[in-house]
Amino acid sequence: MKKTILSCSRRVIGALALGTMLAPVVAHAEYDGLPRTFIWNPGTTDMVDTSGFKKDGPYRIGFANASQADLWLVTFAQGVQFQVAQRKDLIEKFIMTDANSDPAKQISDIQDLVNQDIDLLIVNPATADALNPILGRVMRQGIPVITVARRVEDDENFVSFVTASDASLARTCAAWMAETLGGEGKIVLLPGLAGSSPAEARLTAAREVFAQFPGIEILDTQYTGWSPANGKQIMSAIIQRSGREIDGVWSDSGLQASGSVEAFLAAGFKPEEIPPHTGGDMNGMYKAAQTNGFKFCGADYTPSMGIKAVDVALEVLQGASVPKQVDVNFQIVVSEGDDTASIKADVPLADYVATDKPDDFIMGHGMGPDYDPKTFKVELP
Repeated sequence: MKKTILSCSRRVIGALALGTMLAPVVAHAEYDGLPRTFIWNPGTTDMVDTSGFKKDGPYRIGFANASQADLWLVTFAQGVQFQVAQRKDLIEKFIMTDANSDPAKQISDIQDLVNQDIDLLIVNPATADALNPILGRVMRQGIPVITVARRVEDDENFVSFVTASDASLARTCAAWMAETLGGEGKIVLLPGLAGSSPAEARLTAAREVFAQFPGIEILDTQYTGWSPANGKQIMSAIIQRSGREIDGVWSDSGLQASGSVEAFLAAGFKPEEIPPHTGGDMNGMYKAAQTNGFKFCGADYTPSMGIKAVDVALEVLQGASVPKQVDVNFQIVVSEGDDTASIKADVPLADYVATDKPDDFIMGHGMGPDYDPKTFKVELP
């Protein structure tokens, strides 16, 4: 059961709008303190004066989504809609677009949203470089921009960025991997979508950690597009080349990591022979680790950040100061007995895995125990 232990000081911190957020509604979640993503990222808590954007509601909000190309993105987009429906007393019109992973289409989508007289733009950029100029133009027109999940490079081109900290997630899993291997071993890196800010930030952060362990050798690095099918295909090819030389697989998400596990099993590895893996988000990955018994560390990039982005958007339109970066919690999940010197489980794997949910269920959604992505429906303004 989730423990609700909120000290007075923690309430005060929340009142100071430092971007804190209770842990998403997740079975057996234990950690609900100040987000480590906030604690571990100094220099990201500058407060932004939004009084220049203040206006009377109700508001017209546009949401330019990069895509719903994977299960995480579907859950994330539903989280945005969920919270819009919860706050529709303050929202006159909500307009959502989907760029199907095409930056050029997303640029066109954003211009269409601006032409519909939106008061604020929420955007999950398809790629950082391509979306930077258009977001700058939107801001110069006096329309505040909230980036979520992914960001653009220029801080001037958005008011606030809502995230779970890609760097913290990556460092957590990389440190666990290196310490699990005793600082020595040959590993494979499976990042997500090439060119996207989460994948690139996570890969950079993981490499920084592994560089602290001279005995760790990176055999191969392959982008997977956060696809289970790609994860399996890519890892199958690596196994053909390197086989049992592989001592560990660092993956920035359970989406592709679940495919990696399938590749090891298909290659004839016994469950107990599968090397240590990392990667959260996808329930199927937690199930695979629990069922097969290999060493595992997961940290969800919680899609509930979509919910938080709507709240931040409304704060901006009401003229409240907001953090430049707003962090949401993630839970650290480790297989039983596999904590390391630096990385301890918030929740044991056996307590976190959702055995009553399908493999493609995305954890950390924040929409309550009855949420089902297949039947999700809300009334939008």
